[in-house]
Amino acid sequence: MFLLIIGIILFAIGSAIRNAEGSIARFANSIRISGIVVASLGILNASIRQVDAGYVGVKSLFGKVQTDILTSGLNFINPLMDVTTLDIRTLNYTMSGVHDEGTKTGDDAIKVLTSDGLEVTIDLSVLYRVNPAEAGRLLREVGVDYEDKIVRPITRTRIRDNSVYYEAVALYSTKRDEFQTRIFKTIEADFKKRGMILENLLVRNITLPASVKSTIEQKINAEQEAQKMQFVLQKEKQEAERKRVEAQGISDYQRIVSSSLNDRQLQYEQIQAMKELAKSANSKIIVMPSKGSPLIIDAK
Repeated sequence: MFLLIIGIILFAIGSAIRNAEGSIARFANSIRISGIVVASLGILNASIRQVDAGYVGVKSLFGKVQTDILTSGLNFINPLMDVTTLDIRTLNYTMSGVHDEGTKTGDDAIKVLTSDGLEVTIDLSVLYRVNPAEAGRLLREVGVDYEDKIVRPITRTRIRDNSVYYEAVALYSTKRDEFQTRIFKTIEADFKKRGMILENLLVRNITLPASVKSTIEQKINAEQEAQKMQFVLQKEKQEAERKRVEAQGISDYQRIVSSSLNDRQLQYEQIQAMKELAKSANSKIIVMPSKGSPLIIDAK
């Protein structure tokens, strides 16, 4: 457009000095031709628009947004049209309590109230993209700052609206996936109405109040101690059972042995022992009384 304006100005200057007196008049035709060339280049340049990959171009003529869009590559358009490019790639909008981790600096986490009246802090990432077919409507109704007008306020509002259905502890543990699915569906519907596509919603962190966190830790420690005590009791029961079985075995053995022994058996075992003792290298004197047990006298 700049070259077109310069060309028109040169052409006007050439036409103005065409009928002037003096030597300057002889440059009139050259100036006019230069103006035509520059204007032609300006028209050609304004008629060609390059759209980078991952973007679409939205055309507007005198402030009126056109319905058709320009895809990536070179496009030939009306030179009087303005083109605004919109990013249609996957975008990430993060709201975090960690400094400089989110899209906005400082603490940008979402503070919500749960059904039990406790304040919970949520860190969240929104993955979304602009619907190429709705890019013109998005630009016309919202503008290019759709993150501040649509993504941020809708996400924060819907999270607060849905958190009141959950208790703080359940939101932190058992109901976390359910909560994430619920807010995804509501935010997805709102984005679709505005010409955007919600790809994913990531609940990165849920921070409970310090008092609730301390209570949970105490409960977990108590449960671990109870499980430990159950293990010890089970072990003691198993040890007691083992000793009972061992004692029963000894008792059964003694009963069997005592029932099978008699005087002849004992006398036989005694004679066998004396024979083994007589075979030993040490010199022994064995006295066999008629009654009672034999006497063994060492010869040394």
